[in-house]
Amino acid sequence: MSSTEHSVDSNQSACLVHRLAVLLVCLVWPLIWVGGLVTTYDAGMAVPDWPGTYGYNLFLYPYKTWLLGPFDLFIEHGHRLLGAVVGLVAIAIVVTAYLKEPRRWVLVLAVGLLIAVITQGLLGGMRVVLGDRTLAMLHGCFGPAFFALCVATAVVTSRHWRTYLTPSVQGPIGILQLWSAGTLVALSYLQLVLGAQLRHVQPNAAPGGFAMIVATHVILAFLLWFVTMVCWVRIRRCGDLTLTRPAAFLIGLVAVQITLGVGTWVVNYGWPSFLEWVPGSTGFLVRAKGFIDSIIVTSHVATGSLILAVSAMLWIRMLRVRHCRRVAATSGTHEMSEREQKQYGVSDSILKPESA
Repeated sequence: MSSTEHSVDSNQSACLVHRLAVLLVCLVWPLIWVGGLVTTYDAGMAVPDWPGTYGYNLFLYPYKTWLLGPFDLFIEHGHRLLGAVVGLVAIAIVVTAYLKEPRRWVLVLAVGLLIAVITQGLLGGMRVVLGDRTLAMLHGCFGPAFFALCVATAVVTSRHWRTYLTPSVQGPIGILQLWSAGTLVALSYLQLVLGAQLRHVQPNAAPGGFAMIVATHVILAFLLWFVTMVCWVRIRRCGDLTLTRPAAFLIGLVAVQITLGVGTWVVNYGWPSFLEWVPGSTGFLVRAKGFIDSIIVTSHVATGSLILAVSAMLWIRMLRVRHCRRVAATSGTHEMSEREQKQYGVSDSILKPESA
């Protein structure tokens, strides 16, 4: 087999892993949505046993009982089924990476992905078996981190990952740009941890502690919004749309998240005093488990996970761009050995135009 044919085959193999990773991303975000609904409706104990469902195998539970039964049973069992599908796709990614992916570190990442989904499933199962709210909070914190890991896997197996070494990509990525993107990841995850503490309040929690978490959550939300603007300003002239577009998207996404946060407070606790001028606020009543109210609260949870995932994607791409440009500057992109090409995930067909 010629060098060009081997390169094309490697790219097609990596593309297969990438497609599975994208499928996983498309499954995990709805999984977070359904998990958020489970918490919003307090449906975590709608199925009291695990890993089965009322004594049945997870996949053999009567579908009519599930689909036509109580709503809390519907979302809890659906959450488990979707989680099982995510686990199967994670297994497929590991197998495909082992057979097709030339970069061994990608296989290690795929195995880490599988371990993470197993850990998340165990946390959810132990939460049911032990009835522990702390485990429910850990389950809620680990889910967004797993989602970000899925996005990272999709990023490193994408076509853009292999083309960042081409000389056509211009514009510096300095340490300040990297720090701003890394700060986005840290702040967005801290926000999720604080939000999980608010959603899973312990019965013995002090009112003062709850108020402090709320205040910190609000302050960090606006700080996160400011950092997204700073990050976009710093990289908007780098000439790479795979960086500037996610950065601009984050600004709008955090703005939506802040709006959803206000809506979440309103549906849970009523209108705050500084918004009493809003028409209809004085006659507003807090309703338990209203459908629209639950969608607002769950949207707030799911959007927070999306912010973390996009921030992680942006940071990883910036790390890749900076690393590839340093490699190109020190060793010369067109003179890379075959071993280096495999390590960095590129091929001769990418580095050398066919007309050459």
